[in-house]
Amino acid sequence: MWKTCLMLILASQSIARKTLLQGAGLRFTVQPVDVDERAVESQAVAGGADGRQVARLIAEAKAIAIPDHAAETVVIAADQTLSLGYELLHKPASLAAAREQLEHLRGKTHRLHAGVAMAIGGELVWSGVDSAELTLRDFSSAELDEVLALEGDHVLSAVGGYRLEGPSIRLFESIRGDYFTILGLPLLPLLDALRQFAPQVFGPEGAA
Repeated sequence: MWKTCLMLILASQSIARKTLLQGAGLRFTVQPVDVDERAVESQAVAGGADGRQVARLIAEAKAIAIPDHAAETVVIAADQTLSLGYELLHKPASLAAAREQLEHLRGKTHRLHAGVAMAIGGELVWSGVDSAELTLRDFSSAELDEVLALEGDHVLSAVGGYRLEGPSIRLFESIRGDYFTILGLPLLPLLDALRQFAPQVFGPEGAA
């Protein structure tokens, strides 16, 4: 059944993830899903899960949340978590919250975990997670003011309250890890999984 799947759906409203898949030459539709991420996280953490495991579990929950479970439907879902030690941080709700979060991260090393999952016909067939390590400079308040003024509301869509593909890069001292993972989608492992489970999505008759 899996070898006949042709319709590819990205269950995410992330512009970065959409851009990455488009850059890989894939044709797909975007269909965000409504999953209570904090509920999944709370249950996972209560069971002893860390940031890596939480990212993977939320991605899996999103992948099977698409209501259309047609056999020819391939759903890709992803999630990203940020760990500062044992603390999990989330997307800031406002620029003031983004400022507070970046001040909290200033001069410290944190980890981004990007989980990705694939479902076919409503059945979870594959998932994975990758992590990257990032260190922010001990930047001044004036530098932070300037970066946030340049970024605007764009940072509210990022779990760290920053965008490495934007002016936020000025705030960083070092980065270790895969760039695609930092943007929220471990692209190379995902492409390998697509080749294994749904190779037709690479052809001219792939997703509409």
